[in-house]
Amino acid sequence: MNSVSPSAAQYAGIVMQGEQVESRGQPPLERQGSFGFRTPQVSDASREAAREPDEMDKVKAKLISAWNNVKYGWTIKTKTSFNKISPVTVLGHSYLLNSEDEVDRFCRDFVSRIWLTYRKEFPLLEGSTWTTDCGWGCMLRSGQMLLAQGLMVHLMPRDWAWPDAQQLTDVDFEVFRPRSPVRAGGVPIPSFGSLRGSSTPEKIPASSQASRLCQRKQTESAKDRRAEPIHSKLITWFGDQPPAPFGVHQLVEIGKSSGKKAGDWYGPSIVAHILRKAVAETSVVQNLAVYVAQDCTVYKEDVVHLCDLSPGRSPADPSYQAWKSLIILVPVRLGGEALNPSYIDCVKNILKLDCCIGIIGGKPKHSLYFIGFQDEQLLYLDPHFCQPVVDVAQADFSLESFHCSSPKKMPFSRMDPSCTIGFYAKSKKDFESLCSDVSRALSSSKEKYPIFTFVEGQGQDYGLQGHSSNHSGPSAHILPPGTLSRSNNRSSSEEFVFL
Repeated sequence: MNSVSPSAAQYAGIVMQGEQVESRGQPPLERQGSFGFRTPQVSDASREAAREPDEMDKVKAKLISAWNNVKYGWTIKTKTSFNKISPVTVLGHSYLLNSEDEVDRFCRDFVSRIWLTYRKEFPLLEGSTWTTDCGWGCMLRSGQMLLAQGLMVHLMPRDWAWPDAQQLTDVDFEVFRPRSPVRAGGVPIPSFGSLRGSSTPEKIPASSQASRLCQRKQTESAKDRRAEPIHSKLITWFGDQPPAPFGVHQLVEIGKSSGKKAGDWYGPSIVAHILRKAVAETSVVQNLAVYVAQDCTVYKEDVVHLCDLSPGRSPADPSYQAWKSLIILVPVRLGGEALNPSYIDCVKNILKLDCCIGIIGGKPKHSLYFIGFQDEQLLYLDPHFCQPVVDVAQADFSLESFHCSSPKKMPFSRMDPSCTIGFYAKSKKDFESLCSDVSRALSSSKEKYPIFTFVEGQGQDYGLQGHSSNHSGPSAHILPPGTLSRSNNRSSSEEFVFL
């Protein structure tokens, strides 16, 4: 079991034994479902979900909720440092923070990501006494953020930025601005507008630079403003109300088929299947499918079956192709008890891809949504902040609490090995490019076997149901046999207690 950092000590951790064990963390004292396939039968889960909570359950839930609302309702302000030498990568975009323009672009990009956190005082979750997900719903929130990013690139311009994005807070850009306009010895400092790598930088008047920047911002703002209704509508789909198709109420309801219920902890694999089913069951999103890889393998024939809407189309008309856009979710394990360092470069190369929509996982006992990196530090959005519920049914509800202005980083070495990686392909051509680009990124691993693979043919679809029954399917091939003696043989009985 991984050691616990002081900042994560309040969370229950990864428990890797094959048999079910009780969580060692703080309450609620619920038994965690399997990352693999060892969870209670569906019939037992249904009976349990149908049971009305007694008075003791209600009192216990209220006490736990009150404590978690206090614990997660405030944060310690700490500064995150970025240097101007190494690029910062955010889901396929790179920024070298050596100019005000680049910092502004990075700021708009980061703040525009949809941030979904713990909420309190929302309507009662059916069959429970919970009116908050504080303390147990962080992986659901991370999954929501992953899906929200996929929906943003599906519905909105790829380079869209929130026009009302605030400036970043609690950040420190190291040696960003010189204190003096000249260096020692009277050598002038090149302006931020100079061409990179030039020995004699072109001097551009500051007023001209400011004018160009202002004009560009006005043009971008007008374009981004036109997409605002879609932005607001998308957030309503994640509202904390029972009708919201991707809200906590709906996700918990879907999770019942795998033996989960409100107050339980969720792993990244189960959340991937919950998101797949949520998209399949709703009509608010058109022409989009979600595919969850099985046994670290993306089966191309399964993708074609899921996305190709014209199987009877004659080859005489090859120009016509009806194809659903696709979100691919790949549950993986990047090591045994801790992250295998050999996979770090591979994860970096995946986050550099335009088709990547992020990674849900976290650090031990603490779910996070990873969206980028700088050097050996991961950039993430953290759901562990309790906010009051927002009534998204109102015409002009505030969007501010759904966007984060405080970027945070953590070392790759603290990343938990269990995670789910997300990708998006708009068309069949994009899917083919995705297979090629991702395969190249996967080949950068120093391990003999890649994190996951793309293969022709079909796989057996266990789906969400498979996570609620004993199943002895083929074992995952994340690591070569024998490289991790006792940690490697766990694919079908792994207990994943996250948060």
